Amino acid sequence: MENRKNEKFEEVMEQYEPMISAVIRKLHIYCDFDNFRQTGRFALFQAWTRFDETKGNFTPFAYRSIYGAMLDDLKKESRFSDVNTSVETETLENLAQYDFMEDPNNALHEIITALPPKERELLIKLYVENKTQAECATHFSISVPGIKKRREKLLKKLKDQLTAKQSLEN
Repeated sequence: MENRKNEKFEEVMEQYEPMISAVIRKLHIYCDFDNFRQTGRFALFQAWTRFDETKGNFTPFAYRSIYGAMLDDLKKESRFSDVNTSVETETLENLAQYDFMEDPNNALHEIITALPPKERELLIKLYVENKTQAECATHFSISVPGIKKRREKLLKKLKDQLTAKQSLEN
């Protein structure tokens, strides 16, 4: 009996996999796809085991379950990132206290002045002017997830360039 139930769920999972992908897109999830896909699959399994056929159609119940579980994970992730800053962020915040524009021989000065104007402006708004991501999103007329994505790319770019510059100097 249990084996038959598992076979049926595998069919359900295959059928609802596109729904999981749609929820990921709807929530603007742009990283950790595998984790969120797994969250969606687990939520689908829970919905499948709890569903009462006498109460209506399974599809909307499954959708709400998947959407809610992913939203909960996003909230947890957001709370975690609000409390725990990354090493790159801490480094940039410390560097923001140092006026890199005054020392043209500084490696950071060279890298930052070589950035495209929009990236340099974002960096200054976030780490010199201490603007929130929401304020930056409004300023640049894009979404907060868009600002987060640009910020992460910019931090990685700066880290890579600083690392490369340091290794050339050594």
